[in-house]
Amino acid sequence: MSTEEVLDLLRESGALLEGHFELSSGLHSDRYFQCALALCEPKRAETLAGALAAKLPFEVDLVVGPALGAVVWAQEMGRALGTPAYFTERKDGEMLLRRGFSIEPGTKVLVVEDVITTGGSAREVIDLLRSMGVEVSGVGSLVNRSGGNPYEDLGLELISLAEVTVETWDPSDAPPRMQGSVAVKPGSKSLNATGGGAG
Repeated sequence: MSTEEVLDLLRESGALLEGHFELSSGLHSDRYFQCALALCEPKRAETLAGALAAKLPFEVDLVVGPALGAVVWAQEMGRALGTPAYFTERKDGEMLLRRGFSIEPGTKVLVVEDVITTGGSAREVIDLLRSMGVEVSGVGSLVNRSGGNPYEDLGLELISLAEVTVETWDPSDAPPRMQGSVAVKPGSKSLNATGGGAG
């Protein structure tokens, strides 16, 4: 699938909104992603995961993603690759593998995230796995809006279905086309009514 085909599918499902949004960071943005709305329909999720699985240039024994956003995406990627899928959780601020999940050292793991913004959550998963002696093969995402590869310093490849440029700005320095428009804040009634979410 091309980036535009992926974005069209996200728009159709309400997972990609375009307009004027206030992010949790306080910055404003012209695009907002809530990939759960794309992944909640099993056939669509299967199509997206199959497309990403076909792009992977490395071997994978297991898929791991951070809760909550990547739980469904990890499951779909595991199904597409024919591997188990686990998820990590934060407890007291620490990323952990719980629920009885265990991974043998040397296991080749694909770390997944639905949307890569700063890359922080997946990086925590990578650090956890490496501390366990697990071999992280790479990172896979539905959307990469980071503007690059946040894991390059870790020697890891990032494979994404869609590489997206998302404009962000300080609310006091809005681009001319956005001046005078009112930002919709995630979690507000108006965003929920149009299918918004996280990022």
